[in-house]
Amino acid sequence: MTTEILYRRNTVLEALRGHRRELIRLWVQEGVSHKETAAILTAARERHIPIRTAPKQHLTRLAKDSHHQGVVLEAGPYQYSTIPDILSLAHQRREDPLLLLLDLLHGPQNIGSLLRTAEIVGVHGVIIQNRRAPDITPTVVNYAAGATEHLLIAQVTNLVQSMRQLKEANIWLVGLDIAPSAKLLGEIDLNIPLGLVVGHEGGGLRRLVRENCDMLLQLPMRGHVESLNAAIAGSIALYAAWQARDFQ
Repeated sequence: MTTEILYRRNTVLEALRGHRRELIRLWVQEGVSHKETAAILTAARERHIPIRTAPKQHLTRLAKDSHHQGVVLEAGPYQYSTIPDILSLAHQRREDPLLLLLDLLHGPQNIGSLLRTAEIVGVHGVIIQNRRAPDITPTVVNYAAGATEHLLIAQVTNLVQSMRQLKEANIWLVGLDIAPSAKLLGEIDLNIPLGLVVGHEGGGLRRLVRENCDMLLQLPMRGHVESLNAAIAGSIALYAAWQARDFQ
């Protein structure tokens, strides 16, 4: 089994609270305040994870980063879900599906921050392509502040094919785009079974992805800058979709 190294307090705590991967061993820096690590230690003991203490230098070698905040977790690789798993979760909650689809979005900071928003607003799952797109690496997990450990994320071979599968399940696909035909936020009722599609920086949605969206959505802007960062735009749209559901 491949071992991954997770570090920083929020990331480690959410990995311990979530159930997305096998957990092997928790390292705590010698001399770190018990108050700062109390929740982490409690969660580790509840899951019967071995706890070891070591000097800061040892944790730095494990994390390959000196900014580990005194905690490092050895863990198995992230376990991906499937589209049926995601739709099943929405059914179990008796909610219309709310999904996030990433069309080759790059940059761990972009991906991580958008996944963090997705978890906060309660999306049922995230769909990403397994080629030409980043995996859910420890760096992404850090930028997501551990939100990945509570999300169902499916990797698919062909995003367009998966979009067609979602359409057959009566899910409306709304793509973020600045095309002239895109409707402004407020002109589309987002209180529907929804898959929000976010493209990559610069190029936006690929042609076939755009063509397979049921609607295109753009955010109104009044300043001089022509567009928003993809992760910020996606986060705003996710909050708008959640608001359309009365924050339920």
